[in-house]
Amino acid sequence: MVSEGAPPDRLPTLFLRDDSRSIIARNESPDVPFAASINPYRGCEHGCIYCYARNYHEYLGFSAGLDFETRILVKEDAPELLRRELGSNRWRPQVLGISGATDPYQPIERKLELTRRCLEVLVEYRNPVAIVTKNALVTRDRDLLSNLAEVGAVSVALSIPTLSGELTGVMEPRTSHPRERLKAISRLSEQGIPCGVMVAPVIPGLTDHEIPAVVEAASRAGAVFAIWLMLKLPGAVGGLFQDWLDRHYPDRRNKVLNRIRSLRGGGLSDSRFGTRMRGEGAFADQVAALFDSACTQHGLTGPAPTLSTSSFRRADDPQLGLW
Repeated sequence: MVSEGAPPDRLPTLFLRDDSRSIIARNESPDVPFAASINPYRGCEHGCIYCYARNYHEYLGFSAGLDFETRILVKEDAPELLRRELGSNRWRPQVLGISGATDPYQPIERKLELTRRCLEVLVEYRNPVAIVTKNALVTRDRDLLSNLAEVGAVSVALSIPTLSGELTGVMEPRTSHPRERLKAISRLSEQGIPCGVMVAPVIPGLTDHEIPAVVEAASRAGAVFAIWLMLKLPGAVGGLFQDWLDRHYPDRRNKVLNRIRSLRGGGLSDSRFGTRMRGEGAFADQVAALFDSACTQHGLTGPAPTLSTSSFRRADDPQLGLW
């Protein structure tokens, strides 16, 4: 167990060893563009108030609130587990998502480098990977990402729901400032790494009006694709988000919640495939139209790049060492 220093206004963060014996998680959701993912961490220091992964912490005996931000489980064996699983004859080369639940570049990654070491394994095998993050720390790994880009095996999306530093500071308190995320898009793109923007989550009545500005800024930075996702507040996250609105935006509380309910069938979340990522109804259609218009105007109409498995090599392939 490792204790890191923390600002005086929050509890100290504890990093606990996670003894999971596998690292690749699978999903069968038609709404997710990859069927397999890895997460070196459980819990996230970023502290995004709306994060759906907060609920997963309750399965571990922790709270979805402060525990999610201050009790981080660390998969210290993640790189070794990944090498073992990719090296198995049972593995069928396919895109791996990094950040299916929590951010792989949260602050502790600067010290532990678990995500970087997993990328080293992916480079070794040339297995394609799609990364989503809110942290400019991803630019540290440009060398590895460039290697994967040479064989069409990587894409990176920077999640930017708002350009407001003030809103970011209270909604995503320990993420990179939006301007740093835009700089990250530029730095990655300059090295030939396909990079895009994820306008997510769109928060009705709070950030939806920023969609055109975020898309424009990302396009200017060098993004080659854009994606948007609507806010959903499953389980305990709904109560946490409502409390957050009471503290920070009480004047907008009812407007935000009423709009969420209007596109979630009267609730704060909707788990149905096909609608859970975008919502439904008139307001959801307006957001989709606004996003599509902004993308058309700024040249981001294409999908995220299709990643290739054609260069995948197993460790016992004699050609692997020549790459």
